[in-house]
Amino acid sequence: MPQSPASSSSAAHAKTGVQTAAPGLLRDLAALVKLRLSSIVVFSAGIGYLLATASGASATGFHYAELAWLMLGGLLVTGAANALNEVIERDTDAKMERTANRPLPTGRMGMGTALMVAGGSGIAGVAILWSVFNPTAALLGALALLSYAFIYTPMKRMGAFAVFVGAIPGAIPPAIGWTAATGDLGTGALILFALQFFWQFPHFWAIAWMAKDDYAKAGFDLLPDASGRSRRSALHILAYTVVLIPLGLLPYWAGMSGLIGSGVAVLCGSLFTLQALRLLQTCTVKDARALLFGSFAYLPIVFAALVLDAA
Repeated sequence: MPQSPASSSSAAHAKTGVQTAAPGLLRDLAALVKLRLSSIVVFSAGIGYLLATASGASATGFHYAELAWLMLGGLLVTGAANALNEVIERDTDAKMERTANRPLPTGRMGMGTALMVAGGSGIAGVAILWSVFNPTAALLGALALLSYAFIYTPMKRMGAFAVFVGAIPGAIPPAIGWTAATGDLGTGALILFALQFFWQFPHFWAIAWMAKDDYAKAGFDLLPDASGRSRRSALHILAYTVVLIPLGLLPYWAGMSGLIGSGVAVLCGSLFTLQALRLLQTCTVKDARALLFGSFAYLPIVFAALVLDAA
């Protein structure tokens, strides 16, 4: 049946509205689950799986399908944790420039939608880890999700100790990957956990250094010392980068990787430490930013070197 000019115009407008609304919804969903951050976390889970299979710790060996399922399950679990974090922090997010444009503070997304996304993603992710891999991997995923959302997130209002608490779920993903491949928590999982655990402190404190004034608007004080951007805070950061140097030798000691892989880990830890030393000398935002970029380089380079040398 022919449409009137008015109805044709309305239909075209509605079609245009759908076309323009869909990308906006996808962007908001990506922002809700912090897709870029989630991708980094999923990368570390994949590294755990690859290292376990390359080093011979896995009895069944490498399978592309398993790696794909691991990445999907990890992405869903991590996305759920991040979505719950944004639900809980929607009021404080509205006060900070770096987070004010997120979907919940702006009202672009409702609480009900956010909770459905978080709940559905979390349940699906844990179910994948349980059914495709094993209960241990699934329980680790559930532990990371729940502790990040319901322990770390509320504790951020209490001060810098929250960073220590948050580093635990933040370091679980590579252990999930190792456990998915091997079926149990072994020495390899603990070593990967330790590397990512200690890496998180200079990484996060570099962010906290740069965003100190913005964090203060929401009542967050997350630098390691009450003196703020000071030599004492920088000294704490330096201590954790120094620990990464001997930790880099553990994969070789445990037979997870070769001497070259561990050598790269020690070298990267040493360069990271030099950046922290520079921050100790200057206490500037510029050098905190350099330390942050160093942290982004450290983890993928070290993990890739360990996997390549184990293969």
